Amino acid sequence: MGSQFPPSPQPNRTVVRSAMKAELLDAETEQELARAWRDEGDEEALHRLVTAYMRLAISMAGKYRRYGASMNDLIQEAGVGLMKAASKFDPDRGVRFSTYAVWWIKASIQDHVMRNWSLVRTGSTSSQKSLFFNMRRVRAKLEREMGLDPSGEMTADLRAEIAREIGAPLRDVELMEARLAGPDFSLNAKQTTDDGAREWMETLESEDDPADETVARDSDRSRARKWIAEAMGALTDREKMIIVARKVTDEPETLESLGGKLGLSKERVRQLEVQALGKMRRALEDKLGERAAAELTLAV
Repeated sequence: MGSQFPPSPQPNRTVVRSAMKAELLDAETEQELARAWRDEGDEEALHRLVTAYMRLAISMAGKYRRYGASMNDLIQEAGVGLMKAASKFDPDRGVRFSTYAVWWIKASIQDHVMRNWSLVRTGSTSSQKSLFFNMRRVRAKLEREMGLDPSGEMTADLRAEIAREIGAPLRDVELMEARLAGPDFSLNAKQTTDDGAREWMETLESEDDPADETVARDSDRSRARKWIAEAMGALTDREKMIIVARKVTDEPETLESLGGKLGLSKERVRQLEVQALGKMRRALEDKLGERAAAELTLAV
């Protein structure tokens, strides 16, 4: 797909026009194409499915132009997310492809924006990503509500309110504030001291954990992920969808939003979520014991 999106200042108009003219798929045709690709490896079916929803990918890409990335790059990343969605989509779950694809497209675009925002990794946890994409908007809203000067420095009360509003740790708010406040600073720049000039790099203390601790922690995480994945095998497709949407994604869906997609009430979705977590916990108890199962279920 890379050749379709050449790096240029303006969006590739041919791609945009082609996407806008693409066919609109009804649910039945969409399911047929998805099954043809999944079961038979039909590349023509895959092409029709992806092309039909390229307009969705382009529309989502346009929402991220304010972060400074070129529209062509954003469209390309959106297309990558769309392809990933098509390769993983299960038509038997009864969910429209557009609903499923939105998460992959958004994740691909956001990863691109954050990779290119700074030479330094801006954030990787869900709370850091949420802060990166929402902190300025939430700050502006709270400053209006609190009657604060938008050009002034962020106060401790404002930081606390942002953390509460977004649901992120206060420490993450403080780090993201510093990260978004200014440009990258070279660690090779000279620092003038009484002992002469030295690079900032020389003043840094290593924060790496000992190698044996790192290996052990990575091994524990790998086993935990495997056990949780096996526990999810006890769930129905609908329960899996709810757990993934509520517990696994970077931006969990609300009960109300999920209820709308599944044709269920908010309370029913909540009941299914509790039921699914109970199944996972019982599956884990059989393998690991009650205490370990409780800890792993809380981590989901």
